[in-house]
Amino acid sequence: MSLALYRKYRPQTFKEIVGQEHIVKTLTNAIASGMISHAYLFSGPRGSGKTSIARILAKAVNCENRKKENFEPCNQCSSCLEIKQGKAIDLIEIDAASNRGIDEMRDLRDGIKFGPTKSKYKVFIIDEAHQLTREAANALLKTLEEPPSYAIFILATTEIHKMIPTIISRCQRFDFRKLTIEEIIKRLELISKKEGARIEKPALELIALNSEGAIRDAESLLDRVLTFKLETKEEIKAKEIKNLLGLVEINQVSKFVELILQKKAGEAVDFLNDIINRGQDIQEFSRALVNYLRQALILKISGERGENNSLITGLTKEEIQNLEKQAGKFTEQELQKIINLFLQAENRIKYSSIPQLPLELAIVEIVGEKQK
Repeated sequence: MSLALYRKYRPQTFKEIVGQEHIVKTLTNAIASGMISHAYLFSGPRGSGKTSIARILAKAVNCENRKKENFEPCNQCSSCLEIKQGKAIDLIEIDAASNRGIDEMRDLRDGIKFGPTKSKYKVFIIDEAHQLTREAANALLKTLEEPPSYAIFILATTEIHKMIPTIISRCQRFDFRKLTIEEIIKRLELISKKEGARIEKPALELIALNSEGAIRDAESLLDRVLTFKLETKEEIKAKEIKNLLGLVEINQVSKFVELILQKKAGEAVDFLNDIINRGQDIQEFSRALVNYLRQALILKISGERGENNSLITGLTKEEIQNLEKQAGKFTEQELQKIINLFLQAENRIKYSSIPQLPLELAIVEIVGEKQK
């Protein structure tokens, strides 16, 4: 059985981490100088590298071959290999989503009384730490206040606002950010090369764009694409990515925007209902529409040609040229208002008994404004 790409290419050293430079720099300085904290709090969106960095930190502090003033784990000693293979006795990973009660935290508190079996430190990684019950969080707090010298806690959370302030105050806090499109593309290019796959740049941009800043999601999407094209060595095109991932065709969005420009409200509504009848996800179409209009606004305010603008992603040369033409027919104020109306419509779709109705109302209001 083959490993999923996000597991196969999980970073094993700090050097392999994508983005999060400020966090990597601080942690590596602490390791090299021997100033290890007893508790860390990693906060940030999913797929941003929290667990990966936690495991690398666990390897680095327990690496048998790491010399003073170095910070990278060797990935060759028995300690590093056990952590990499998920067999380390002194690395305890707890998923707070399914182990969130007081009993689990009491077990942890009792277990921490015993020193590490073979490593220098006993490392506890608590994922989704915000899901701990208040009683469990208070039990953990007591442990964080008086930890033994051999214990290191790494708490990871996607919702820092749900953590109790006293726990936050006992930890060194690191805020992770979503990755940029370019950072994700660079990583995908590296993986594709190692897998012997050829993928055109717009296709990688589409994958990166739909990962919403999460490298793990991007790697999972790439995994689907490579599995689909397993038997061929041909270059993978953006059009194939759209079909495989069920993404909205840009030319559909472009035609819809053209109807708005021509003030054809009835035809725009018919077009919208036609793509729904053909099985298109209305929420996905709305999301693609807002992103398309956003890129049109970026072209308006930057004054830079689309092909040279790093913020214009996931489009072919021809699609960029068409976007530039359409952007030129709007004023900045019109684009701002249209984007706001479609954003509001997108948020209302999931609560509407007729999913397309919020978009239809937005069409009527936009075309009505343009006819004045």
